[in-house]
Amino acid sequence: MIDIKTFMLVLAIGNIGLAMLMAGYARSQRHPAMRIWSWSKLVVGFAYLLGWLQGPAPSPWHSISANTLVMLGITLEVAAYCTFFGFIHWKRVLYPLGGLSILVYVGVRLSGAPLPHATAFMSSVIAVMIGTMAFVLLRPGGESSLLRRIIGVNDAVFFLAMSARALSDLMPDSFTLLTPHAAHAFTFITGYLLVIVNGFGFLLLCKEKDDREMALLATTDSLTGLVNRRAFFERTDAARMLSARLRKPISLMMLDIDHFKALNDRFGHACGDEALCVFADTSRGVLREHDIMGRLGGEEFALALPGTDLAGALQAAERLREAVERVILPKHGYAMTVSIGVVLIDPNEDINSALARADQALYQAKSGGRNRVESGEPILKFG
Repeated sequence: MIDIKTFMLVLAIGNIGLAMLMAGYARSQRHPAMRIWSWSKLVVGFAYLLGWLQGPAPSPWHSISANTLVMLGITLEVAAYCTFFGFIHWKRVLYPLGGLSILVYVGVRLSGAPLPHATAFMSSVIAVMIGTMAFVLLRPGGESSLLRRIIGVNDAVFFLAMSARALSDLMPDSFTLLTPHAAHAFTFITGYLLVIVNGFGFLLLCKEKDDREMALLATTDSLTGLVNRRAFFERTDAARMLSARLRKPISLMMLDIDHFKALNDRFGHACGDEALCVFADTSRGVLREHDIMGRLGGEEFALALPGTDLAGALQAAERLREAVERVILPKHGYAMTVSIGVVLIDPNEDINSALARADQALYQAKSGGRNRVESGEPILKFG
């Protein structure tokens, strides 16, 4: 026979301890979701502590307080998920729903309704909230990982446990195996799994998100969202080696926004930053998904086109030049143009060498009047 009071104490200690652990982690990270999650675990922990402290004949207010805290804690847990996943306007639905559910539960208890009915209502509300979290984590077509699936399955099991508890409280004589005591024991066991799996799982989700953001910061230009110089060299070199193995061509462009210094001097650096962002967005609208575009510094950009020969690269450069030529900065009425140098990368050529040839072609485009596309000289071969 499972000692329910012992389970309450274990769950109280587990939730409160986990809340303190997560609060310490959240202090060193900028995680609003983690802070909400810590509060949810703390509230649920005190709810179970109240349940453990109640005597053989607890007062109605004792159980009302404990169950109200449980519902509040679960509401905060769902709020943490909503914050983590970036759901919009979730507060308008979740907090009123959670507050209304608590008021209804308290009203049912104070109205003199049978205790099992009030407990069934509370269990149903928790089941709906936990079931919603399970759906978010396991929904078809959503972003998925092994960690999210583990947490989602655990939520689904707890959803079944709370649903079973609600049914056993409403219809205790309709089931032979699902007695109220068995349903409550199942709830506490799955609740313990919820503390362990979901608690550390949510912490790992936040760390996983941190790792992705750090990797993104290390490879992305913060202003334009394009890859930075280091990442461009790494990805282009990898694309060059793959193209060589597959015996496919790969082309390279050097691009420079015309008269950028004059733009900065006339309208200020804020306008220059806007021009860089607009240029990056315009380029993204013209390029293919597997093309590699990076900002090398200032107004200089580079673009690698895997699987594209020189003729195709010249056509792509001309499309890009025309797209930029149609852009006018809205606040200043400034029309941008770009000069482009294009080369075909030799299979055995170093990326720096190819960039130097493309840069020379870019210089020719600027010398020829700007707003032009020029192809570079082929690599010199001896012997």
